[in-house]
Amino acid sequence: MAAGDHPGSEAPAPPTGDVRPATPRLLRTLNERTLLAHLRRVGPTSRAQLARDTGLSKPTVSLALANLERAGLARTVGEVPSSRGRAAVLYAPDPTAGYVVGIDVGRDWVRVAAADLAGGIAARVDAPNRARSGAALVRQVEALAHEVVAEADLTWAQVAHTVVGTPGVFDPATGKLEHAPNLPAWGRRGVMGELREALPPSVAFENDANLAALGEGAYGSGRDARTFVYIAVGSGLGTGIVIDGELYRGAHGVAGEVAYVPITGDGSDPAARARGMLEEAASADAVVRTAKALGMRGALTAKQVFAAARAGHPVAMATVESEADRLALVVGTVAAVLDPEFIVLGGGVGANVDLLRGRLEERLARLTPLQPRVAEGELGKDAIVLGAIATALDTARDIVFEQRAGSAA
Repeated sequence: MAAGDHPGSEAPAPPTGDVRPATPRLLRTLNERTLLAHLRRVGPTSRAQLARDTGLSKPTVSLALANLERAGLARTVGEVPSSRGRAAVLYAPDPTAGYVVGIDVGRDWVRVAAADLAGGIAARVDAPNRARSGAALVRQVEALAHEVVAEADLTWAQVAHTVVGTPGVFDPATGKLEHAPNLPAWGRRGVMGELREALPPSVAFENDANLAALGEGAYGSGRDARTFVYIAVGSGLGTGIVIDGELYRGAHGVAGEVAYVPITGDGSDPAARARGMLEEAASADAVVRTAKALGMRGALTAKQVFAAARAGHPVAMATVESEADRLALVVGTVAAVLDPEFIVLGGGVGANVDLLRGRLEERLARLTPLQPRVAEGELGKDAIVLGAIATALDTARDIVFEQRAGSAA
């Protein structure tokens, strides 16, 4: 008999390059994945509508849904009246089939959230980063992650995947984090391995600016864009680049490390070279240095400088203008190289778009004929942790499917 003569035996054409034999088990798995992915995209749907949408036969859809229900991957969520008498049952993915944890490790704060497979936040905690060593920071992150999981009334065994956002670039070949000078000893060899052991069974590390871009793309100002750039300006300086809806990392994972754009000098200052000339010139520390050089007194933070500028303090306002001039160099460079639809400013400094925009756009007009649109991030301090959640979901859904439905290999 032809493969399509049996319910559950038909399937969409496999991706190009997939040369595995089309066994009944593989076909069933492909059908189940297809239906589950469709339900995630469109929401609760009846069997008849699923058959129409996917091109699978009604018996095949019924068999696949029954398998997904038994595996705890899908569930019924209601009914809709039918003109033919019997109500149509609606199906949706079961978001409680697994959970993810997203972590944002910053110089000043550690933010942790747990979410179900639909991205619904189950618990969240933010805590000041008080660690003074890599080992101490690992212990703090571990404690906060387990606290969040317990607060969500979960066990760690229910967590399918964890994504950790951090400054710098993780090198999987060496297991070491590079280019993270703002976190003492965080780049020490072995620290990422210690963190991986503290957060089993599945952990990935991603640059924080990349995650912020993905967070804005999934939930914020970039949700309707295909190509945009997120510029994070805070204790550090970095960008996340989204091209055609996908994160762009470059050949060595360092795409977007604009902190290292050489803007002046001869490279003789080792501190500026290690941290990055542009980061040294435009990050939160630079805001404080400029404010003090212009005459502001006392123990200052960039946040206090911007608050004073918002209140009309003349020196603080001059400091903000100076920062806008420096950020215009970053924005103009990004626009010339990538030509994005728009550029999102975020981070503790970049979030002050209302104060920065006028001078930044004025400076851009003098520097370059390119006039990129600058937007404010919608997620604020949550961009990185929500980006970690969004990133974790794709991997977690695959892991949970394999665990519950079985491998098709």
